[in-house]
Amino acid sequence: MRPPTPAGARGVWCLVLLALAGDAAWPPCRIDADNRTGLCKGQDLVRVPPGLPGSLRGLDLSYNKLREIAAGDFAGMTQLRRLDLGYNNISRIAPDAFLSNLLLEHLCLFNNSLRRIPAPALRPLVNLRRLDMSNNLYGSVALDDVFGRLRRLRELSLGGPLLQDISRGDFAVLKDTALQKFAIKSASSLRRYEAGAFSWLNTTELWCDTALDESAAALPVMLRDLRGKALDYLRFRNLFEFTYYTGDADPFAGLAELQVTKLVFYRGKFNENLLRLALLNVQRSSVRDLALVAIDFARSPWWNSSSTGAAAPWLDRLLLQDISNPDVLRFDWTFTWLSGVATLSIINVNFNYVPCDAWSEMRNVEALDISGNRLEDGYIYNQHCDYQGVMPKLESFVLAANQLLSLAVLAALTRTWPRLTRLDASRNGLGSLQETCQWSPTLRWLALHHNRMTVGAFGCLPTTLEYLDLSYSQLDRLDMDYFTRSPRLRELRLSGNKIKFIPSEWRCPRLQVLAIDGNSFGVINRGSFVNMPQLVSLAAGNNPYHCTCDLYLFLEETRRRGRPTLADWPRKWTCYHPEPLLDTAVAAYAPHLLECDVPALVAVAMASTAVAVAACAVLCWKLDVGWYLRATYRLVRAKYSGRRTGAARRCSYHAFISYSRADADWVRRELLHRLESTAPPYRLCIHERDFTPGRWIIDNIVENIERSAKVIFVLSRSFVDSEWCNYELYFAHQRAVGLGSEDVILVVKEPIDARGLPRRFARLRKMLGTKTYLEWPSEPGRRPFFWLQLRSLLGNPGGVGQTDGGEEEETAVDATT
Repeated sequence: MRPPTPAGARGVWCLVLLALAGDAAWPPCRIDADNRTGLCKGQDLVRVPPGLPGSLRGLDLSYNKLREIAAGDFAGMTQLRRLDLGYNNISRIAPDAFLSNLLLEHLCLFNNSLRRIPAPALRPLVNLRRLDMSNNLYGSVALDDVFGRLRRLRELSLGGPLLQDISRGDFAVLKDTALQKFAIKSASSLRRYEAGAFSWLNTTELWCDTALDESAAALPVMLRDLRGKALDYLRFRNLFEFTYYTGDADPFAGLAELQVTKLVFYRGKFNENLLRLALLNVQRSSVRDLALVAIDFARSPWWNSSSTGAAAPWLDRLLLQDISNPDVLRFDWTFTWLSGVATLSIINVNFNYVPCDAWSEMRNVEALDISGNRLEDGYIYNQHCDYQGVMPKLESFVLAANQLLSLAVLAALTRTWPRLTRLDASRNGLGSLQETCQWSPTLRWLALHHNRMTVGAFGCLPTTLEYLDLSYSQLDRLDMDYFTRSPRLRELRLSGNKIKFIPSEWRCPRLQVLAIDGNSFGVINRGSFVNMPQLVSLAAGNNPYHCTCDLYLFLEETRRRGRPTLADWPRKWTCYHPEPLLDTAVAAYAPHLLECDVPALVAVAMASTAVAVAACAVLCWKLDVGWYLRATYRLVRAKYSGRRTGAARRCSYHAFISYSRADADWVRRELLHRLESTAPPYRLCIHERDFTPGRWIIDNIVENIERSAKVIFVLSRSFVDSEWCNYELYFAHQRAVGLGSEDVILVVKEPIDARGLPRRFARLRKMLGTKTYLEWPSEPGRRPFFWLQLRSLLGNPGGVGQTDGGEEEETAVDATT
């Protein structure tokens, strides 16, 4: 053989490195956060992965391709308690494979390829409690002294498809081991069972997966070996795997001498004769719990009637499950074998009709389960049958997963049963019909989940219930009247429906448990359950919640009160609206305090309003807003009164003179004298002489300013302090006829500091700063020029005509003078 070329050698190393890199990038086991449990199940492993944490307490290596357990595979795992090596191809376990695992309690080697029991490897495992070595390839189950030292062992499973012989001394080392369960599996047909083999066993449960098609006589021998044992549970699997028993001997002889209380027949073939023999022996035994599961039942072409007595054992429980032939119910063409049963379960037996005589034979049944069959309304309730008193002891009735459609039929069937309290009719097609129903008054518990309920079905439900389950029944609305009529209701389950809203008037005073999760409503608030004062548990997750203040306040009040307890909080509570909160956990929704706290919001609003009012008041005081408001009010009132008087007037005066009382002498002595003595004279208006007596003073001011071509303001410190002068100045600037700033004449009688004027004289300050004004000179020699300027501003003394009210004005002038 030629050595590989350098290029070939590099290729091989690259493949190796890639494989190693792949192993490193994809760890075969999942280790929990505490490094206590390792899950390596189903990873196609061919060896135990190296580098597993030494702190592991549980390791699952099942469903892989392990062939061998080597000495160092579990060397560092000194804390290991549970090890599952099932469903591999292990054919060899090193003698010191578990030398470091002294605390191991549960070891599973089920369904491997072991050709001998690995006793040397088990020697250190003195703390072992469960050991499953069944379904391997060893042909002998003889146990050596290693198993005698496993005194803590409680469950042991042995055998496999190659085991054909069970010898007397195979289990002798177990005589002092108090087992809870011993399981033995043999080949498809056990060839030999030696008497005394089971006599060494000290167990409370015995599971026999031993087919006796060719050695039926071994069964009575096995049963004799179990006499006097503390055996409570006996289970046979595939007792007759390929053939129906046709012998004359009684294979169950000796059963009556055992202390067994529960007997199970799982799989295997049963005919009428074999079942009758089993029942006759059960009738004489201490068995009170009998189960026939997945058996292949067939009619016997003839049956042995030599045995005396009727096959009607008294049983606390009889289970018939997963049997394809419903004839098993009356294997002797009657139902008499059901007459002594207290709890009867007939599950998935494919029967679809209950004859009238069957009901009367079940007179001692207290709990009846006939779920998973093909019963329809007309097949379970026959109007020709008399159901009065036929089930005098029945308390619990289960007929789930059938084909029922009518609640009224169900009510009619059970109405006369005097002790019925529990009824399970789930997984049918009930609730879509409009019906009226009469139920047994004793009914307290009703399960109708996984049906097709409508709101009309509430009218057909019993009102005596304490428990009602309508989950997953396509229900979209609730009938509030039903809950008012059901005062005893304590637990209500409505999960997985299509309920769109929770009525605020929902009244159910005794309700304690409510499940409404998985529906279509999005709003609940503090008033949703206010009429349920005893509610202590609420499941309401998995709904499209509107995350608003209503929901937030409900949750806050629930947390504050401590009730009801939110059974599915917070995992299933998610926001659906508004869109920014879509898929946000409701627990994370935390609005601002003022957004949802109404009292706080009102308090803050009132405080803010008070602050704003106070600020406005201060601002108004600072800016003389009150004065402006009063002035505006008086102006509007005066104009309104003026409009009511009629037609507009032309100018009657050359000027209106505004002055303070302190300047009156100067106005009469200087101003009036100089202007009214000209030829022709100027017509001037002053309040002392020209205002109409008896009229409101504001009306006089507004009217005479509007009837004057100019307005002369005699400015002095007294003018600023005069309220009426302030009004006259304001009206002069605000009048509707549109007096321009060129028609305002400012005569400064004495110096005024414009910056010291009040805020309401803002326009006066502006005019003093921008408009040329006349200043009364203190020197007499300069005064003629002053009068010349004033007359120039007033214009020609002509051009002012008499108004329609001229005579009245003249009279008023005469009166004032």
